[in-house]
Amino acid sequence: MYKSKKINLFLAVCFLSAVVFVTSSCGNEKTGRNLITSEEVERRPVNLFGPMEKSNPDASNKARSAFDLTIGMAEKKLGINVEYRTYTAENYEEKTYDDVSLNRVRNNMDDLYLLNPDTIQILGEEGELLDLSVLENSKNLREVVKIANTVDGKLVAIPQEVVAHGLFVNKDLFDKYNLKLPETPEDLLECCKVFKENGYETPIGANRWWLENFVFAQAYADLYNGGNTEAEIEALNTGKSKYSDYMRQGFEYLKKLSDLGYIDAETAYTYEAIEGEGPDFLAQKTPIVMAYWGAANTETAYGKPDFELQVIGFPSKLGQMPVVSMTGYGISAEAEHMEDAINTLDILLSDEALEVYSRTNKVISPSNNVEVECIPALKPLSDKIKEGVYVLGSNAGMRVEQWGNTCLIVRDLLKGATVSECMAKFDKLQEESLKK
Repeated sequence: MYKSKKINLFLAVCFLSAVVFVTSSCGNEKTGRNLITSEEVERRPVNLFGPMEKSNPDASNKARSAFDLTIGMAEKKLGINVEYRTYTAENYEEKTYDDVSLNRVRNNMDDLYLLNPDTIQILGEEGELLDLSVLENSKNLREVVKIANTVDGKLVAIPQEVVAHGLFVNKDLFDKYNLKLPETPEDLLECCKVFKENGYETPIGANRWWLENFVFAQAYADLYNGGNTEAEIEALNTGKSKYSDYMRQGFEYLKKLSDLGYIDAETAYTYEAIEGEGPDFLAQKTPIVMAYWGAANTETAYGKPDFELQVIGFPSKLGQMPVVSMTGYGISAEAEHMEDAINTLDILLSDEALEVYSRTNKVISPSNNVEVECIPALKPLSDKIKEGVYVLGSNAGMRVEQWGNTCLIVRDLLKGATVSECMAKFDKLQEESLKK
């Protein structure tokens, strides 16, 4: 499979707004920093593999604290101790988080796992993950969560939050030039033209990870919002339809943005998310960037700009379109501590726990019963999602993994590949998936 060896960034993105981690600071299965008391040692263990350690009780990071608070709820109610087993590249000889996750699940080394979309799909197809429909609280899930994490009819992973990506725009600059916020791809081109004519060298700040959101918004607007989703995905999975036919218009649009100088393809290829284009956006040198929901809540990202921030969906034929992606928690199908693992995850996904988690981090809950008031900047994106208008950037029900593969093929485009060459790679991926 044509997939990234650096796909760990997907977890990093999601967990800047969720379970934040710093990959250089975690240790491989170390417990010394977990501050386990003698009382806790006597409790029944549940082993959790993920990219984060248990926070020190005095930790100030809200996202980590929110996760630990919900873990604490499970520990108290069940009389267990959740053992954090953590990942770092150096401890695994530079193997990626995905590679390590696959190995650990296949060898039944833990009970609970935090997984990326591509590993959810692979392990679900292999039958390595428990069907989480057995959880009492699975009945409360939003439809988008079920769709994204169902493999061969089984719900194999569930997140603590839904991650929505959108365009972050400097509303002050749009008002200055009498521009309406773009609804369609053509609208965005016109806005970029005006900005370019008024001295903004690169109207859209881009990085090498998130340009695929433009592709998803255009490729799958009809698929996810046309009332025929299951049939269209089945046609893709059986080869009756081609992924390249969906993707082509998005890639052609990205090439046009690049050819017109509205994004800097060469620079975007070298930029990490937020770190690259972020400073110019905050300095009002770039009117538009793209990021995830939590970045608008994070003071270290875009949470406190010196201008009016608005977060909107990506332009599509159906208007502004949020792109939704998610990591998820899965349970090994052969978990050593199966009953406690099931009960632990059920508590983490209870409305009570999700209320704590979502309100602390100001994120979208996977539960239909938990709604959190968002900041004004996020209201346009929030309204669309509440209406059920979105596309999925990760969908375990598609035989060809979406997020990582599309990201890499977009990077090929940034390096000079033609649209036809990029589409040939999608065709090859589909051919390989049909042989399985």
